[in-house]
Amino acid sequence: MQYDWQRLVAVLYEGQGDITAFQQLAANLDIPLLLGSGLKPRSELLFFLSWRDGCLKLLDKELLKKGGLTVDIEPRPGEQRSWPAPKDGVLAQALGRKTRTVVDATTGWGQDSLHIFRMGYDVLCIERSPVMATLLADGFSRLAQQDWMQKLNLHPPQLLTGNAIDLLSGLDNPPDCIYLDPMFPPKRKKSALAKKSMAVLRDLLGDDQDKEQLFSAALQATSKRVVVKSPDYAEPLGNAPDESFHGKLLRYDVYFKR
Repeated sequence: MQYDWQRLVAVLYEGQGDITAFQQLAANLDIPLLLGSGLKPRSELLFFLSWRDGCLKLLDKELLKKGGLTVDIEPRPGEQRSWPAPKDGVLAQALGRKTRTVVDATTGWGQDSLHIFRMGYDVLCIERSPVMATLLADGFSRLAQQDWMQKLNLHPPQLLTGNAIDLLSGLDNPPDCIYLDPMFPPKRKKSALAKKSMAVLRDLLGDDQDKEQLFSAALQATSKRVVVKSPDYAEPLGNAPDESFHGKLLRYDVYFKR
């Protein structure tokens, strides 16, 4: 299903800071620029982009007074803060010890991409949503300014915006691994509320109706393997995987290039 996302999103200027950056963002995405007082009559709008606390944030009407969501560049709880972090855990096992280059073809909020990057892999991110890609670009820009990044002369992951099905076939060099984390339908309609960031992402993009085509494109484009992250209840995206690594409530299915 294709969403008319430009009808649902606006840039929100709340009167703080130079309005020029807000104007440029609205022009780049071809979406409205609203002042804080202009929200009520625009009931069809679901999401707002605005800079708060030095970060570009995505807001919905529930988050307008709660801070908003941003690409978090800090390690998640339990992840190593050093670089490169040890290649431990089921994700590293699925990616492969000899893997060097990874393409995350479904980047979303970038948390898996950043974890993979911190483990020392060379990461390329692909994101089809211009809104999410803009948030990722802001996060990667903040990451580049971190002291440890500059001291080690590191550069954030490269970011491409567009449909990964099309972009994968045009890569200059086939990556060792292509990583997929498509959105699957919830197990039960009355299941517990999803994490806010994932609920917003689903509202913004819908389910990945073309994930089978994406899997086929990834298998064609990789040089060694495709890794698919999925909830533990979901059927494999391809045929029976060559390997599977299980975590809490999810698994990583690995498919080797033939």
